[in-house]
Amino acid sequence: MAILVNKESRVIIQGITGHEGQFHGQKMLDYGTNVVGGVTPGKGGQTSLGVPVFNTVDQAVEATGADASVIFVPKQFAPDAIMEAADAGLDTVVAITDGIPINDMVKVYSFVQGTMTTLIGPNCPGVVSVDECKLGIMPGHIFKRGGVGVIS
Repeated sequence: MAILVNKESRVIIQGITGHEGQFHGQKMLDYGTNVVGGVTPGKGGQTSLGVPVFNTVDQAVEATGADASVIFVPKQFAPDAIMEAADAGLDTVVAITDGIPINDMVKVYSFVQGTMTTLIGPNCPGVVSVDECKLGIMPGHIFKRGGVGVIS
């Protein structure tokens, strides 16, 4: 049973053109995750990992119907990236980035509470729905279908 994401989830990767976005984005695609696009400001119109890159989350959502995002951006940009994703109406946002200052995250959590977005993270390994969708940095082969779910 998938709870947060599933095989139908339409995923964007914020920071898709960076090293971490490229590496883990490819692993997500290999797992079967439905990655429909990416966001890197200033790189809209390009492609990365075989999907279109957009300048903003709003543009990505409008063009792809995305409903989930995984964030691989540096800590100084992550708070704005999280709020941009929530403001665009995404159902699920997974923030992998670590080292975000606490005061910044207080502002982010306050903002996200006013939306319908479920935020996982920051500084987390991600979310996996076994054999359906993987958002994050965890190796997909270690998960097996069963009756227990774990959030860490």
